[in-house]
This record gives sequence, structure tokens and C-alpha cells, in this order.
Amino acid sequence: MQLELRNVSTKVGGEYHLKDISLAFDAGTLNILLGATLSGKTSLMRLMAGLDQPTSGKVYVRGKDVTGVAVQKRNVAMVYQQFINYPNLSVYENIASPLRIAKVGKKIIDEKVAKVSRLLKLDDLLRRKPQELSGGQQQRTALARALIKGAELVLLDEPLANLDYKLREELREELPRIFSETGAVFVYATTEPSEALLLGGNTVSLHEGRVTQFGPTIDLFSKPANLITARTLSDPPLNTLPVTKFNNRMLYKSHVEIPLLGRLPDLPDDDYSIAFRPHHLYLKRMSEAMISVKAKVVVAEITGSESFIHIDVAGMRWVVLARGIHDPDIDKTIEVFLDPSKFYIFDRNEQLVVAPEATPIV
Repeated sequence: MQLELRNVSTKVGGEYHLKDISLAFDAGTLNILLGATLSGKTSLMRLMAGLDQPTSGKVYVRGKDVTGVAVQKRNVAMVYQQFINYPNLSVYENIASPLRIAKVGKKIIDEKVAKVSRLLKLDDLLRRKPQELSGGQQQRTALARALIKGAELVLLDEPLANLDYKLREELREELPRIFSETGAVFVYATTEPSEALLLGGNTVSLHEGRVTQFGPTIDLFSKPANLITARTLSDPPLNTLPVTKFNNRMLYKSHVEIPLLGRLPDLPDDDYSIAFRPHHLYLKRMSEAMISVKAKVVVAEITGSESFIHIDVAGMRWVVLARGIHDPDIDKTIEVFLDPSKFYIFDRNEQLVVAPEATPIV
């Protein structure tokens, strides 16, 4: 199966919710929709499912136009963050319901329910009704029902959001294997860059109803085509610095001068945006090539193994991600260090012109 969207747009009143989106997903692939709340993830999934129709553009399955085909006539399974289960059926019957409708034999149903319930840790809950379950258990039941259906297209809209941390991490590791075995097209929506990176597959970066980049997830992280995609793939938020290059110098106002190393001397004089991730901003000088910057501490967040130190650099707000416990005083002036080899450089149109010299996953 191949799912394809060609120049799809959705307009409500005078406002575009989705604009000129063209995507193609192949059978057996995991495709992640990544973006902030209201970026268009759910709207796009509803078009894929047939719940909504685009204002313009077409949706194709195996090359056939299915734009006007209702969801009931498509082989689609959906799981939303707000799970839906049949309240009068047991967990077993909820999971088995798609197979019952398809008139699958009892023995096969028992085998398939046993397999998926083991995966989702529902073995001991199969006789219970949904009202006897926790929110996380109900979500797992809805997810199991979608997986057992054997649909050609499986749409998962933040399906792990209501699960506890440990189970969420286990499923994030297990789901890619499940996806690869089914041969279906999986589309998985999330707001979390870390979840997209853990799941792998391909990622669609969405911003305000537009696709900013589509490709292998690790490629979007390592070499984002534009500043919006770089920000979408960064959590904690990406640090940025607007600079101007002229007369063999690159400056932010008069406060920070960036040494012209690597490909930087070849850039024409113009305005640029330097971007770097929080774990590439350091509290200690790690090499002679590093740039020293004075900063004022705004707040420090300590998680135990890591500290997030929010700083102000001449009006720019940055975040330092440092290992261990660091608790500097608020308003204290500290020295931080930038590594030019980790810089992304974007032009005045926010398109990537220089990528880091080495992989940013360090």
C-alpha cells in the first residue's frame, strides 16, 4: 500500500489549517508527524483517514483517488490521545472486536489477543470492563484494538501520552519492531522531538499547517533544511543568535564576535542566524577554539542527572544543558562557552547554509 497526498489544503473560513501539503508514505513504514500543538497534525490525520475532505488537493491509496471515500470504506485503524473503548465489553472483547466483525475464527482471535495483550501488559486485565481500568490501561486497550485489526493504515495521535513513564519508554522501544512487521503504513503524531528520535522512521516537520521538511528522522535532526525544522527537532529549545557578517567579522550587536572558522569565511557579507543546541553550550572551556560569552543567570532547573540553566546574553535567552547538579545564583554573571564546530548557520531566509562539522548527537 502507498498513501499519497497531493497539494492538499484545508481552509476554514478565510484561514488555512493545512496549506499545499504533498507527502507519500510507503507500506511498512513509520511516519511521524512532529510539531507543536495546532501545527496541523490531527487535521492531517483526519484527511488521511477520510474523516474530513480537503478544500483542495487529492488523497490517493495505491494510486487510486480516495478523496471522497468515507472512513467506513477504508481499511484504517485510529488511536487518539483521548482513547475510546466500548464500555459494555470486556478488555478481551474490546481488543477482539475488529476480528469479530471480520468473522475471524475463535482460535485465531485467541492467539492474536494473547499476543497483543502480552505486548501491552494487559494479560491480567482481559476480563475487566473499561470502567474498571486506569486511564493508562484504557489507552493500552485502545492501542491493542488498533494493532490487532490488521489495517493498511494505522493512525496514532499521541497514543502514549496518558501512559506512565516506564511503560511509555518500553512501548517506544517495542513499537518500531511491531510497525516493521505488519506491512501497514503507520502515521504517528507527537509533539516530542525525543519521541520522534527514539522511534526513528521518517518524520514530517509541521509548522502552522505547512510541511517544513520530510525525510529520515535522524536526517532532520542532524541537517535541518531550515531554522523552523531545527527548532521543531530541538527540546530543550534551540539557542539562536542573530549576527551580521561584514569586513571579515561576524558580530551580534557589539557584544559577541564569532571567529570565522571552517566555511564561515566563504559566506558573503549579510545577516545570518547562528543556532546551536543546549548541550553544545558549556560551563567550562573544552578547547581553545571555544568562544567565551558573559551571561546572566535567569533560572536553574535541576532534574538530578542534568541541570537546565536559563541565561540572558545581551537580551538573548539561551538554555545550557549541563550534566550533574548546577545551581548558580539568580542574576549572577557567569561565563559560558560556545563551540563553533557545532554551529548551524541559516541565511536571512532561514535556510541552512552551514551545518556542524561533526554529528550533533554527542
